[in-house]
Amino acid sequence: MKKLYRSSTQRMVAGVLGGLAEYFNVDVTIFRLIFIVLLFLSFFTLLLIYLAAAFIIPDERDVY
Repeated sequence: MKKLYRSSTQRMVAGVLGGLAEYFNVDVTIFRLIFIVLLFLSFFTLLLIYLAAAFIIPDERDVY
C-alpha cells in the first residue's frame, strides 16, 4: 500500500511537491510547473493549501 510522504530527496521548500511526484510516479518538474501556473491564478488559496499540506503530510525521514 502506497503512502504519501514529503520527499527528502526532491525537496525545494518543504518537499510536498516532491512527495506528490513520488506518490504518483511522475516527474517532479511537472508538479512544479503546474504549481507555478496555479499560483499565478490564485496565489492566496494555493499558498494556504501548500502550507497545510506541509504540516499535515509526514516527512519521509521521520517514518523510516
